[in-house]
Amino acid sequence: MNELIITEVALDAFKKHLHMEEKSENTIEKYMRDTKAFWQYVGTQVVTKELAIAYKENLLSNEYAVRSVNSMIASLNSFFTFVDCEHLKIKTIKEQRQIFCSEEKELTREEYTRLLNAAESKGNKRLNLILQTICGTGIRVSELKFITVEAVKKGEAFVFCKGKRRSVFIVKALQKKLLRFATEQKIESGCIFITRTGIPLSRTNIWRDMKNLCKDANVNPDKVFPHNLRHLFARVFYGIEKDIAKLADILGHSSINTTRIYIISTGTEHRQRMENMRLVI
Repeated sequence: MNELIITEVALDAFKKHLHMEEKSENTIEKYMRDTKAFWQYVGTQVVTKELAIAYKENLLSNEYAVRSVNSMIASLNSFFTFVDCEHLKIKTIKEQRQIFCSEEKELTREEYTRLLNAAESKGNKRLNLILQTICGTGIRVSELKFITVEAVKKGEAFVFCKGKRRSVFIVKALQKKLLRFATEQKIESGCIFITRTGIPLSRTNIWRDMKNLCKDANVNPDKVFPHNLRHLFARVFYGIEKDIAKLADILGHSSINTTRIYIISTGTEHRQRMENMRLVI
């Protein structure tokens, strides 16, 4: 079995490997962040299975969510595979699948509307349209760059993410709003949501601008981030279609199990369904 001492050289090689594997920039950033966190934990010690398990337990003792810990473990196991140290790979934590989510985390349709109104009242038309574009199509914030003038005119964008290409439809109401905005901003081609220098907006800037709406919209900031708009799209779509396989395709998920996370209802809704069963007489 290979002996492993983590070095800067090994991490640089791992990063190049991830690029060659055609991982997205966001995925590469996450894998590297997780692996460097482990490196900081072990320092110059020889990495052992016991040390890797102790790191997992340390994460749990620091009250990381199980899903977050499992995500970090996945990054670390990928690194162990790359350096030919399969014997160091650690198991993820088994967790019973959630049947409902916390109301503190779910963005409601009413709250989404208040966010749109807050953006409009602040005169931030671009942000208002970004929210509507993510929520109206179900795309990831990183996929906004594929919403181009050409795509909007066709009413269909082709999104390439995580090694997959999928078609995203743009409904007529959104199509009209985006084309009007592009005309006002004198954007004749290419990406619609750009900076003054013509660069696609970063997720960091979008995240920050969304958080700045919370006070005026009277929405808990913990609910307000781009991915929650994607979750809202998923819940509304599933509420109408009841077709999880089709929803998985629309969202670009490889596994239906991932899609299930998007459509779980709140505890309040779950409790109401149980009340409606009327099995306690």
